[in-house]
Amino acid sequence: MSGPEHVMTSGELLQRAQAGDRWALERLLALYLPRMRRWASGRLPGAARDMLDTADVVQDTLVAALGRIGQLEIGHDGALQAYLRRALQNRLNDLYRRSGRSPDRTGIDGELEAADPSPLEAAIGAEAVTRYEAALDRLSPGDREAVILRIEMCCPYDEIAMALQKSSAAHARVAVSRALTRLAREMSNGRP
Repeated sequence: MSGPEHVMTSGELLQRAQAGDRWALERLLALYLPRMRRWASGRLPGAARDMLDTADVVQDTLVAALGRIGQLEIGHDGALQAYLRRALQNRLNDLYRRSGRSPDRTGIDGELEAADPSPLEAAIGAEAVTRYEAALDRLSPGDREAVILRIEMCCPYDEIAMALQKSSAAHARVAVSRALTRLAREMSNGRP
C-alpha cells in the first residue's frame, strides 16, 4: 500500500531510512524538527542562549540522533518521537550543566532595572516547571506521550491517534483528556 494516496507513518519512514533511503530520512527530519523546536522552546538555559539558538541546538541534536538511525529499534510511531525528545532533553541537560560552570562576564550596573523576572517570580515559575516535570515522569509512558504530544508539541488529534496507536482522533482526544486529568492529580499531590 504505497500508492500516491498513501501517507507514510514515521515507522514506515524510519524503516526506509534505515534501509538507506535519503528521502525518507529527510522526511523524518522535516516531520520532527518543528515538533522538537516547539518542545524545546524556552528550555534552553539563559546562559547558553547568548551563544546558541534553540533552533540550532534542536537541529544539531536531531541530525546527530537520526545519524544513528541504523541502530534504532522502534516498536511504534510514538517511540521515535520519544527517542528524539530524550536525545534533545539530554543535550539540554548538558547545556544546563555547562552554563552552570561558566562565569557570567557581564558587568552589573546598579542603576538599570532588570528585564528578567525577579528572583521570586523566577522561583515560582521554576517550582511549577519542576512539579510539572516530576508529575509527568510519574505518569505511564502512554499518558506521558499523550500529554507531550498535545500540550508541548501541539499535535492534532489525528497525529496523536497514529502515534499512540488509537483507532481514531476521537479516541486520541479521550486518551489526552484522561492523561491530563492524571497529570493534574499528580501535580496536586505536590511531590517534587
